[in-house]
Amino acid sequence: MAATVPTLALNDGRRIPQIGYGCWQLSDAEAPDLVGRALQAGYRLIDTAAAYGNEAGVGRAIRDAQVPREEIVVTTKLWNDRQGRDEARRAFDESLKRLGLPYVDLYLIHWPCPQRRLFVETWRTLIQVREDGRAKSIGVSNFTAEHIATLVGETGVTPAVNQIELHPHFQRSGPRADDARLGIVTEAWSPLGQGKELNDPAVVAIAEAHGKTPAQVVLRWQMQIGCVAIPKTARPARILENIALSDFELRADEMAQMAALDRPDGRIGPDPATFC
Repeated sequence: MAATVPTLALNDGRRIPQIGYGCWQLSDAEAPDLVGRALQAGYRLIDTAAAYGNEAGVGRAIRDAQVPREEIVVTTKLWNDRQGRDEARRAFDESLKRLGLPYVDLYLIHWPCPQRRLFVETWRTLIQVREDGRAKSIGVSNFTAEHIATLVGETGVTPAVNQIELHPHFQRSGPRADDARLGIVTEAWSPLGQGKELNDPAVVAIAEAHGKTPAQVVLRWQMQIGCVAIPKTARPARILENIALSDFELRADEMAQMAALDRPDGRIGPDPATFC
């Protein structure tokens, strides 16, 4: 039986599942099978990006799925070298063509690239594709509070989602609070810290207490702090494991233990202030 995943309300009236299937590092050839397995397991949020090189394979899985299209939230992202009004529109059209879909459910600016000074112009293009109905919701990825304030101040349109690096060793309480004040859903990429979190003694102990795996504990923690998480795996057994989260809950003391794992040097990915 397929798992059921809770959803969160977006600020545009739509909803997003709290657990999705991340497609980073999947090849285009393996994506149809693995995304198809994820959909069969109950995932209804599928996250890809132009930069991942697998939009065609992901789109094939979506089209072939025995799941109504309107139940699936398909996310893709605009890469850094395609920012700018006209270039972003062309890039969006190319993503839709590779996916083989008439629309995506969520389209994100992948990185702000502040030194290019194009993210506001790019955001205006995303607003237009949303108004055209070809992107149901729009958002950003790796944007700081300052970047988001600029977008909102210049356009009056608030992103629905901010997808950022977020895991127990890098918990982002400040950005999460900033997003929440604006009604933005925070979505975690690398929610398992690329596996680095799973051997932490505190996580292992909580997992043993519940008869769960460390990955399930981390993902359950993500859900209970109000985030969306998009774990990536190419292992069919892990696909099933990562969505089996509805039959347990972390206690307040266990949530406190998880909170204590936060580290000031916990970042494993690039810094949005400089990366482009």
